[in-house]
Amino acid sequence: MSKTTQQVDEVVIRFAGDSGDGMQLTGGRFTETTAIVGNDLSTLPDFPAEIRAPAGSLAGVSAFQIKFSSKDIHTPGDEPDVLVAMNPAALKVHQKELPPGSTIICNANAFSPKNLKLAGYETNPLEDGTLDDYYTLYSIEMGKIVALACEDMELPSKTVDRTKNFFALGLLFWIYDRPTQSTKDWLNVKFGKRPELVEANIRALDAGYNYGETTEIFTTRYTVDKASLPAGTYRNVVGNYALSLGLAAAAEKSKLELFYGGYPITPASDILHTLAAWKHLGIKTFQAEDEIAGIGSVIGAAFAGNLGITATSGPGVALKAEALGLAIIAELPLVIINVQRGGPSTGLPTKTEQSDLLQAMYGRNGEAPMPVIASATPGDCFYAAYEACRIAVKYMTPVMLLTDGYLANGSEPWQVPQLDELKDFDVSFADESNLTDGEFMAYTRDKKTLARPWAIPGTEGLEHRIGGIEKEDLTGNVSYDPDNHHYMVETRAKKVDTVAQDFGPTEIFGDAHGDLLILSWGGTKGSCRSAAEALQADGQKVSHVHLRWVHPFPNDLGEILIKFKNVLMPEINYGQLIKMVRAEFLIDAKGLNQVRGKPISSSDIQQAAKDLIG
Repeated sequence: MSKTTQQVDEVVIRFAGDSGDGMQLTGGRFTETTAIVGNDLSTLPDFPAEIRAPAGSLAGVSAFQIKFSSKDIHTPGDEPDVLVAMNPAALKVHQKELPPGSTIICNANAFSPKNLKLAGYETNPLEDGTLDDYYTLYSIEMGKIVALACEDMELPSKTVDRTKNFFALGLLFWIYDRPTQSTKDWLNVKFGKRPELVEANIRALDAGYNYGETTEIFTTRYTVDKASLPAGTYRNVVGNYALSLGLAAAAEKSKLELFYGGYPITPASDILHTLAAWKHLGIKTFQAEDEIAGIGSVIGAAFAGNLGITATSGPGVALKAEALGLAIIAELPLVIINVQRGGPSTGLPTKTEQSDLLQAMYGRNGEAPMPVIASATPGDCFYAAYEACRIAVKYMTPVMLLTDGYLANGSEPWQVPQLDELKDFDVSFADESNLTDGEFMAYTRDKKTLARPWAIPGTEGLEHRIGGIEKEDLTGNVSYDPDNHHYMVETRAKKVDTVAQDFGPTEIFGDAHGDLLILSWGGTKGSCRSAAEALQADGQKVSHVHLRWVHPFPNDLGEILIKFKNVLMPEINYGQLIKMVRAEFLIDAKGLNQVRGKPISSSDIQQAAKDLIG
């Protein structure tokens, strides 16, 4: 039977299986190859929350979704066009999100009576016809085929069976016209000391590719042209890695030593792992025994004249709250990265949520404001990290940087910047010029930024008091004077508000007035932008504004909001930013709130917009 080739603009694929089936690895290799081909792409890894869930159970399903396109895209896709299900549980969990007409590729060997029972199936869905009317189903004995491919290698059957994910990868490479060589090169590096594993996985990869080429059940291949991207050097980048690069760039640009102190917590742990490997860049890392020790070490580092960084997730921020108050009253520059995850307490460690905005704003005793910046995409994590460091040093204040699980683990093509393209990062330490009548005043302030001087301890003539007790203006002496306390609280708040002078004009996607403004922050940007594009194409008077800094708000935000009849604010929480916007600008904004541990979909935003404007 002859094969045909069909050109398409975009495709969404979801790989799903047991957490031990290598779905993240499979998705990662498909992503890297797609980046090499030159498509625009966006990914959504979905890890199981159960660390050691029983094999074949619903709780142990791991998934990886990728959307790739010849056009500029903003999200990993609302629904998959193709589901690769390596076992019944993966099919059970993800089938409900498949639109009619989509394709399902299953590993038939995993649909055993035991696995079917674990997944809650009474009959085998590959054989009972329940899928046939809605989907294009391909039931393939992947385990049997890889066993045949490796039968002369005398490897343990479990080792051979583990290669079935590379069979699935090879098949998808064939269907979507992807090369295999880069993956083979990667395998040679990854398992270089185990040549038998290299060969087994390559055999499985080739078996999958050749299965698509030779079998008669696949009659069509699909091609996706290269995306038109601005000229430059690109790489595929994961959010946590991009963020780590941004911190390193800030250290290089500022000529400050970077000190990272933190406790490894999901999903922020990779930041510590990445920075720890960069000792040759002069970066110092400290793996603390708990969150309080982590923030304490960073406060000490900032006091000593270093670029102090810590990273955590919501529960860790709660533990750091008292120490953050100390950093605020001492007016020390450090960056607290909060990779948000779902739920209170332990909650959903591997699932995404915009859960901690109000904690970032108000989660400390007393009046203790700090600037809060939120990254918008995996690649933007680089720039958000750099900007957080720059603002912390310029204004002598702690800065909270919010990302989330989706941004931390997701990836996209990223244009590698040149260091000289980044904003200037000026650092000045206190010296004799800061003396007043021969005495150092720790709380004199820069007239433009209200920042106090940064005095390195041990510098002769710059002795000063520091600590958590309220300080007297100018001198830094301990003060219980009520008027001084009011003045210092007010001044610290004004300093944070002054950060807004560093923002440029707010970008409006669409007209500056209309029926509806979609207002987003953090990782919802892509879905909101996609929704706005679709609504505009449909003739709707809809615009989109994305907030990078959520505290302080841009100075022009109020003027923008009042020019729209309606404001819609999609959030992956129960309405946190909307409370702040309503309070600040007294507008009747409407929320679209989902707390499902997943990114909000563009289609849901479009529907909410249509319901709002009629």
